[in-house]
Amino acid sequence: MSTLSLAVRDSSTMLRRNLLHARRYPSLTLNLLLTPVMLLLLFVYIFGDTMSAGIGGGDRSAYIAYIVPGILLMTIGSTVVGTAVSVSTDMSEGIIARFRTMAIHRGSVLFGHVAGSVLQAIGSVVLVGAVGVAMGFRSTDATLLEWLAAIGLLALVSLAFTWIAVGMGMGSPNAEAASNNAMPLILLPLISSAFTPVESMPGWFQPIAEYQPFTPAIETLRGLLLGTEIGHNGWLSVGWCLALTVLGYRWSKAQYDRDPK
Repeated sequence: MSTLSLAVRDSSTMLRRNLLHARRYPSLTLNLLLTPVMLLLLFVYIFGDTMSAGIGGGDRSAYIAYIVPGILLMTIGSTVVGTAVSVSTDMSEGIIARFRTMAIHRGSVLFGHVAGSVLQAIGSVVLVGAVGVAMGFRSTDATLLEWLAAIGLLALVSLAFTWIAVGMGMGSPNAEAASNNAMPLILLPLISSAFTPVESMPGWFQPIAEYQPFTPAIETLRGLLLGTEIGHNGWLSVGWCLALTVLGYRWSKAQYDRDPK
């Protein structure tokens, strides 16, 4: 069997393992999904009219259109926290050390975690998106090409932050520490353009909100789904995703290749 065939076979096995774990223990994924869903309900039904007036909209429906793309990106950040916890659990329970001694492709363990997490993140986005549609979100002007680009962007963001979460999980001593270390993936969307335009923020804070990874991705997704201006955000979001993917991959691989103590 060639090296490529071995890598594909072993990675597929590890992917099935991680999907089985997610199916048998769904509580972690469901708990992480509660954060974006609750924020969506809170900001639309409690603050919707006020926030809509703040962005120049006429009623609550304008704010639903504004907030849903941001919530979808927040869903990815919330979901990959579970990846950090899962990887840390594997490390602390010794199964990673066992995998190192087996005749399997060395990278398949990490790729299995990453592929499983990306699939879970996309599934979570679909569920939260369905909640948004039920609340009134519509994207009637997006073309098929724009929808495909939006799906590709969501997958790329999922891949980038999954690799970062894998690195966080491998560097954490236990699952609790992994969950705490991955909290910025949930908090960063809160200080982005997910809930309010960057222009409405204090001047000293605007560069922080504008150039962090989530804001360009949110603005690009809004442009694809709602027809708003994308500008330089498309290139920024792709650049952030590629940089984080490379960083997360090298960080995770370095920790995985390190001899266990």
